[in-house]
Amino acid sequence: MKAVVITKLGGIEVLKVQDVPAPAKPQADRVRVRVRAAALNRADLLQRRGRYPAPAGFDSNIPGLEFAGEVESVGPEVRVWQIGQRVFGITGGGAQAEYVLAPENQLAEIPAALDWTAAAAVPEAFITAHDALFTQATLQIGESLLIHAAGSGVGTAAIQLANVAGARPFGTSRAADKLERARQLGLEDCVVVKDDPKVIIDAVRTWTNGHGVNVILDLVGAAFLEANLAALSLCGRLLFVGTLSGSQAVFEIATVMQKRLRVQGTVLRARTQEEKATATQQFAAHVVPLLTQGKVKPVIDSVYGIDQIREAHARMESNETFGKLVLKIP
Repeated sequence: MKAVVITKLGGIEVLKVQDVPAPAKPQADRVRVRVRAAALNRADLLQRRGRYPAPAGFDSNIPGLEFAGEVESVGPEVRVWQIGQRVFGITGGGAQAEYVLAPENQLAEIPAALDWTAAAAVPEAFITAHDALFTQATLQIGESLLIHAAGSGVGTAAIQLANVAGARPFGTSRAADKLERARQLGLEDCVVVKDDPKVIIDAVRTWTNGHGVNVILDLVGAAFLEANLAALSLCGRLLFVGTLSGSQAVFEIATVMQKRLRVQGTVLRARTQEEKATATQQFAAHVVPLLTQGKVKPVIDSVYGIDQIREAHARMESNETFGKLVLKIP
């Protein structure tokens, strides 16, 4: 099969499309999927540089955490899926290839309204956002939510899911044009944050009449920590989903104690297979119907052929993207 291969650690020049062995015939509850499209994530960039290796059991040279395709063959214990069904899902790696092997409980059926490209832009962003907001942060109807990096894949998914759930989503970004586009997805208000994160505190004070936001979904990390703690309401919840600005910062414990805050980190890739299965099944039960009804939708920045993998990485590294980057795998 053809696959994107990280030939050595380094810049985009190390990426090549090569012929590699296809996954073996599926055993037990495994499903082999003929991948039609896969999406890019920042984890792929970090893996290429040697800063985020694939989990044990996954090929460290073939990137890709999410995919859309059709069931090509199934193991003898598979009960849910049949050959030819359209499925999408998450994996620890190897999705940017013609075939991928996945447990049957880490797949969901693609709604008829989504083509391969749209479907590939869904799993990582929507499973991450749904799990972070509702399973981890227990976001409730009427609560306020602040989303940092609102124009990212996870950010655009979180805005839509919060709206459907009756919460009030607010957002930040370094780019005003991204926030204007995010408003069209249902962002209630927003603020551009460049060199001074303290503008977050002032904005939140205005939006919430001084009460603070109930939940913060943070893909930025270290640079926003002080402002996050100040912007949260009593008993507020801070969810770390990314570390774009770094992972080390001064932590004001007294603020956390006084406001009785909850600070938590979350990541999908490093979880156990059981945890990933649970997150996928929650997504299938609660988010896939919303996709079917058109109440939420994937947001796509650009689409590339698999042979344009270097251009796709360069686009993601530009930090100019709004939504997801998708690779078509013919």
